[in-house]
Order: sequence, then C-alpha cells, then structure tokens
Amino acid sequence: MKDTRYSLRALARLLAYPDANLRADLAPLIAAIDDEAVVPANRRAELRALAAELVRLDPLEVEARYVETFDRGRSTSLHLFEHVHGDSRDRGPAMVDLVQTYEKAGLFLGPDELPDHLCVVLEFASTQPPALAKAFLGEMAHILNAIFSALLKRESAYAAVVAAVLELAGQKAQAVAIQADEAIDDAWAEPEAFDGCSTKGQASPGEAQPIHIVRKKPAGAAERATA
Repeated sequence: MKDTRYSLRALARLLAYPDANLRADLAPLIAAIDDEAVVPANRRAELRALAAELVRLDPLEVEARYVETFDRGRSTSLHLFEHVHGDSRDRGPAMVDLVQTYEKAGLFLGPDELPDHLCVVLEFASTQPPALAKAFLGEMAHILNAIFSALLKRESAYAAVVAAVLELAGQKAQAVAIQADEAIDDAWAEPEAFDGCSTKGQASPGEAQPIHIVRKKPAGAAERATA
C-alpha cells in the first residue's frame, strides 16, 4: 500500500486557518500532494484551484470566508463529534477515548488542541501505517461525507479537501442529505436561567441531571496524611 503520510499532513494544513503563514506554505503543500500522487489527479487539480484562490483573493476575505464556513455552522464544523454528539454528555467520554488512542500511539495534544478536530485527526492518521490510517479514517466516512455535502451545498472549494480525505480512506465522496443549519443565534443560544439547564443533545428540561461531588480535604489534611 502506498504511503499517504505527506498527503494527509498537507490536507490537514489546507484545512487550517488561512493566515499569512499558511498562504506562504501553499505551494510546497500542493507539491507534496503531487509528489506522493495518492490523491486522484482530478482531485489534485481541485486542490490546486483552492490554493490558487487562497492566494489570489484578498487575505481578509479569505480569512472571513473560512470563519463563516467552518466556525458559524454546525453542518460544516471540523469538530467531528459535533456531528455525532452535538452538545450532549456523550461528547466528553468520546473525547477521552480519542485522546487515549493518540496517547497509546505516543502522541500528546497541545493545550489548545481538541482531539476531534479534523486537522488533528489527519495529523494522527499521518503517523500511522497506511493500512491503519485508511481504516481509521474509514470509520469516520459518514461524518466526512456529511461535511463534504454541506460544503458542496455552500459551493465551497474546501469540499475538495474533504473529498480527498475520503478517497484516501478508500471511500467515495458522495453527497448525502444534510440538515439545514439553524440560525447562529438559535444554535448557540444559552438556556433559560430558570427553566432547566438543557439544550439540544442534553436531557429534556425537567429531567434529573447527574452531578459529581468532589470532596475537598480540610486544609492541612493532606500534609498530615503524608507526614
């Protein structure tokens, strides 16, 4: 099986915030993908078009488009568990499981990184043998196809990047039915202060909410215990 490590790392970078540093790196990133030649040729042409667009357009417009695309809509969120768990309590354990997967491979996240962000997932996959990377990403194909479809609907050139990831996972990029994004104010609205603490993905208002009590030792107790 052909090595995919550089293509996966380059695709991760292409999905990062398009600041000046990233825009300066676009040429070598595209060259790395072309050199490895594991992404289909027609898809590589689309990636080159994306890179050209990021260079050609005004930097402020490029950055604003990125925020609008990935930070202001659930359907195009690059946080994969957002598509599965939303804000539910299941998201935390899923995050822990993914972190443990990384740590078992000897990889540790930085303080500002979340394990389910697609860029992080691709970085991890790039460190694995090609067959394992393909299987790992293949498990997420349904999520990736949902993101791909949402990007297609927005006519975003970033759809080519997610499509390339699907193809490296041995999957076909195909449009699937997606739910329309809620208005941003509705999606991120705070729950009413005195009408339950639940929103989408959590238990319904009025249902019992589990809490965890952490007992604090009296001051000095820890010192006496170790004396």
